[in-house]
Amino acid sequence: MIDESIKLGLHVKIGEYVIIEKNVVIGDNVVIGHHAVIKEGTIIGNHVIISDHSVLGQFPVSNKKMARKPPSQLSPLVIGNSARIGSQCVIFRGTTIHDGVLVGDAAAIRENVTVGKNSIIGRNVMVENNTFIGEHVTVQTSSYVTAFMIIEDDVFIGPCLSSSNDKYMSAGNGELIGPILKRGSKIGNNVSLLPGVTIGENAVVGAGAVVTKNVKPNEVVIGNPARPMRQ
Repeated sequence: MIDESIKLGLHVKIGEYVIIEKNVVIGDNVVIGHHAVIKEGTIIGNHVIISDHSVLGQFPVSNKKMARKPPSQLSPLVIGNSARIGSQCVIFRGTTIHDGVLVGDAAAIRENVTVGKNSIIGRNVMVENNTFIGEHVTVQTSSYVTAFMIIEDDVFIGPCLSSSNDKYMSAGNGELIGPILKRGSKIGNNVSLLPGVTIGENAVVGAGAVVTKNVKPNEVVIGNPARPMRQ
């Protein structure tokens, strides 16, 4: 039995053992896989595919140890038209997934995140809270996108990125400042980005580099610590 508060579009296909909570809005031609959970208030556009065992609209939890508690009030999760959500994904409330986004299997996207049009969040990627991801961005497998990070349009991130936002490592000193990746920059496999660094437009960070300082536009850096590559 579908709750009366749920707004269901035309030609929606719902798998077995799916849970759809109150006040959910689902557009036309949506496919929802088996065992998916759509939390209260979630808004899903047209032509969206949600694969098996995914949870959409999750609310964050905390414990006494957490210095920065998640907000008690969050807007509903919004999934844009023609988005594709893989199996076993968890996407939190307060987040907006724009049109044409692909979220790979087992990815997690926390609260207050924006993912721009036609971007790709790869398999097993973790995107932390309060992060902005622009349009046509690729974040490949098993990357960790820290909280308060800004990723502009057309950025490419190779597998296994490690990014950080707290130079004092939970000592409680100062604010959290994530890296900024400017438009068109490219990040190689297994790169580490330290808190607050800026990667300039169209810059390239070579595989395995540890970036401790800002990288200039169009610059190519390699190594640990990352330094400009000789021309």
